[in-house]
Amino acid sequence: MQKVAFVCVHNSCRSQIAEALGRHLAADAFESYSAGTEQKDHINPDAVRLMKKLYHIDMEAQGQHSKLLSDLPPVDVVVTMGCNVSCPFLPCKWREDWGLDDPTGQQDQVFIETIYQIEEKILQLKEKINEKEDDRNEEKE
Repeated sequence: MQKVAFVCVHNSCRSQIAEALGRHLAADAFESYSAGTEQKDHINPDAVRLMKKLYHIDMEAQGQHSKLLSDLPPVDVVVTMGCNVSCPFLPCKWREDWGLDDPTGQQDQVFIETIYQIEEKILQLKEKINEKEDDRNEEKE
């Protein structure tokens, strides 16, 4: 199974949402992890609250917390959230940047729009990974 790392600066909002939605929507296609170049002492409370409201996912109860890049296992795919900072090199098979604005400090509607954008991108990533897996299986036959 492919391992996907969602990477952001603080690993407290967008990357945490992506990790939770990856586990919720794509666990049959890939394992989800998240980390940051810096660490926060908690996940963004608005992200926690809205993920509970929209998907009934309690990120904190599931053990999610802010982690550093060094906490990641070896991964196949790295997805940066669009942090506008240079991300240290992480070995991987492929890398994507999702270019998402940080909703921290914004109204709920901005958060919700970001969450739905992440959901859409998770589903697209799941499809890409499944297609690559199908291609690999065809090559073996």
